[in-house]
Amino acid sequence: MNSLKKRLILSLILIILTLVFGTAGYMIVEKWNFLDAFYMTIITISSIGYKEVHDLTDDGRIFSIVLIIFALSSVVYAMHNGIKIIMEGELQEFLGRKKLEKRISELKDHYVVCGYGRMGKIICRELKSNGFSFVVIEKKPVNQPDDILLYEGDATDDSVLKAVGVERARGLISVLPTDAENLYVVLSAREMNSRLLIVARSGEEGAERKLIRAGADKVVSPYHIGGLRIAHTIIKPAVVDFIEFATKTGNIDLQIEEISINERSHLVGKRLDESGIGRDLNVIIVAIKKSDGDMMFNPTSKTVIEANDKLIALGEIPKLNILEKMASGG
Repeated sequence: MNSLKKRLILSLILIILTLVFGTAGYMIVEKWNFLDAFYMTIITISSIGYKEVHDLTDDGRIFSIVLIIFALSSVVYAMHNGIKIIMEGELQEFLGRKKLEKRISELKDHYVVCGYGRMGKIICRELKSNGFSFVVIEKKPVNQPDDILLYEGDATDDSVLKAVGVERARGLISVLPTDAENLYVVLSAREMNSRLLIVARSGEEGAERKLIRAGADKVVSPYHIGGLRIAHTIIKPAVVDFIEFATKTGNIDLQIEEISINERSHLVGKRLDESGIGRDLNVIIVAIKKSDGDMMFNPTSKTVIEANDKLIALGEIPKLNILEKMASGG
């Protein structure tokens, strides 16, 4: 895009210089007024072939030859750039970039995903299936999916993070190939937005502590989680089967969801047995995360629901949707 801009600007400058050079030249060489000199310059460089405004002196003819050569060079250069832009599709790329930037500028409370590798694609698929708005940053050229916003750039570059609206984003997920890159992104993003929820990927041992100190809220190690999952598949196969069944995307029978309690919800101040969540909806509250971050596992029927609680609920999707409406105060 920068190369395109430079060539377009240079072509425009050359054409303007040609007009200035020709007009000034006729005014100096032939002592013509501005309008006559400008008109003569236009018909000369356009090769229209009208008669001269005034009869030319020998100096004027020599200047006209120089002007024609200079003008032809400028026009040929401009035409070459125009053809190259059209043939290479750079104009479409430029317009597409502008359209992308406009769509990103309209985002608010969105998520930023840094990296569109194997993990990034899975993350984007889950975010999309759950209706979250997000934008992806990827440094390597990839086939741009039609259904997601993908910004080509280096996520470790502050200007790229600003371009995708990290200052007004709700969260950022960094799954770049190396811990150093993820650390750099976390540092920059935290400085730009102190309220941002940041989740980062770690690879090497010890990277988790560094990422937390840099500002990450959560750090996930795929190798650690993958190793535990494989071990548990052998040790506790039934438990793993249940977790996979309850968390599988698109499962219509059973899901585990996180449901936030709005201050306007009529559930606020009620005990679990009074709320009807278990009795009427047949939804199990596995845990409750309090507003201060404490996690209450296996709450009793006497546990009181408070505003800003997050219910970790297990149940059928239609019933969970009903509970979500109740929790939102709708």
